[in-house]
Amino acid sequence: MPHDGQPPRPAKTAQLDGLTALTAAALPEIEALFAAGREALRALVTVDGKVSTPAMEVHQFAAHTLSWLATYTEALRQLQGWADRLQSAGSFGEMETLILQIGFGEYLAQIAGGIPMSQGEIARLSDLSLDWQPGPEATRLIACGNSPAARMRLLALMRDNAGRATFGATGLDEELEMIRDQFRRFADSEITPHAHGWHLKDELIPMEIIDKLAEMGVFGLTIPENLGGFGLSKASMVVVSEELSRGYIGVGSLGTRSEIAAELILCGGTDEQKSHWLPKLASGEILPTAVFTEPDTGSDLGSLRSRARRDGDDWTITGNKTWITHAARTHVMTVLARSVEGTSDYRGLSMFLAEKTPGTEAEPFVDPGLSGGEIEVLGYRGMKEYTVNFDGFRVKGENLLGGVEGQGFKQLMQTFESARIQTAARAIGVAQNALEVGLHYAEDRKQFGKALVEFPRVAGKLAMMAVEVMIARQLTYYSAWQKDHDKRCDLEAGMAKLLGARVAWAAADNALQIHGGNGFALEYQISRILCDARILNIFEGAAEIQAQVIARRLLD
Repeated sequence: MPHDGQPPRPAKTAQLDGLTALTAAALPEIEALFAAGREALRALVTVDGKVSTPAMEVHQFAAHTLSWLATYTEALRQLQGWADRLQSAGSFGEMETLILQIGFGEYLAQIAGGIPMSQGEIARLSDLSLDWQPGPEATRLIACGNSPAARMRLLALMRDNAGRATFGATGLDEELEMIRDQFRRFADSEITPHAHGWHLKDELIPMEIIDKLAEMGVFGLTIPENLGGFGLSKASMVVVSEELSRGYIGVGSLGTRSEIAAELILCGGTDEQKSHWLPKLASGEILPTAVFTEPDTGSDLGSLRSRARRDGDDWTITGNKTWITHAARTHVMTVLARSVEGTSDYRGLSMFLAEKTPGTEAEPFVDPGLSGGEIEVLGYRGMKEYTVNFDGFRVKGENLLGGVEGQGFKQLMQTFESARIQTAARAIGVAQNALEVGLHYAEDRKQFGKALVEFPRVAGKLAMMAVEVMIARQLTYYSAWQKDHDKRCDLEAGMAKLLGARVAWAAADNALQIHGGNGFALEYQISRILCDARILNIFEGAAEIQAQVIARRLLD
């Protein structure tokens, strides 16, 4: 039955007949377009038979257009794979059909007309000297896929299924859905009621929450069983990060801290370091923080200036770091510093497991040779951000990661796949939260005699949020699948992070718009969600850096 005051729902004729066959037929066109774009960029930036870094910078718009085109191509490929799996399993229902239809229709239209890289920057095929005349399948999807009727029908189904964990079947197996349900219930009961208060008061996430996460195994989820963890998949960590971040991004990021520290040690540590540190990380006995960024280097980690020098059997570190998350009350810092004399690039960097004493909000740093202060921020507040100053800070000799100097940059690069997958997962959680908060407000708020949700543009915003969340979700799950199957996935992880961050920001911005003036009031949680969403386009590689990295990788 229609909701009170709502016009009759559009019939199923809003959907396109033979949809999965239609979308599958459109994919080769996009794949061929991407292949042509890649060769066009290669011709622009190749000098003396090699890809030229200066030329890549000169032709940055072309390079980033290719990155976004590649991201959309992979995203549509994964959306198609999701639909095919659900159809084979007999679970491809009306909601899933509409998500596929709208997703393909909109993304194909954006490829033809311009892909938004940010609010004021559009990636156009003309940047790569490409001219695409869509074939019959793509033309039909562009014309009819993302129709007002389809969006209104999807929104009606979403309203009927508001109690579900997600809008549309995710395509994950039963075990992963059980994990999702467990952590969704935890977020709803333990995080959501308090998150906005923590944000407004700029408080650290209570240790009681961290202790409960430790009891639930969050910090050892993917650490091997013989080293104290559960030995589960990266996909499980994605689901956990997604649901916890839906409650509050700070809580969702707590697990990521331990995940990345564990990855560093697993990939680059000695056997002794693995057996010593990993069980303690897994149990939550120790909390880690990553100490990489410096005030004048930003994303250019290869030019770090912090120095590590031998002092007997040990090391001393001197230098300044910034944007260090959760630095105060952690027990160990993974510190990237220059230890090889006479170097000025990435080859002289080493990674150290620097033990410290947990501090407090009042006195964050208590060890000799360690000082710093809090950086006040708009969002992402639950762990706090700090500057950290090292002045002859001592590190045990045995805590040089891997026991060999000059391997730090390589060791860090090995973690970037997992880090970017986790950032994409957190982005999905934030976007899902924005969608749920926006939908709830639009249903409750009455204007001109009816609920906001009944106005087509409001309904359209919410429907597109659901579609883009699913697209980003499938791309992220695919990245995790690649990682779990020991396949190189730096490209897919980068794409998932690039798209997920944009989707989160768009969802938060649109949900705030639905709130109108109330969205600008601090008392409404959408104001926090917007601030939290904004950071996702910056950390773990700013969107511009990420697009450049993707483009360079595509030309390998």
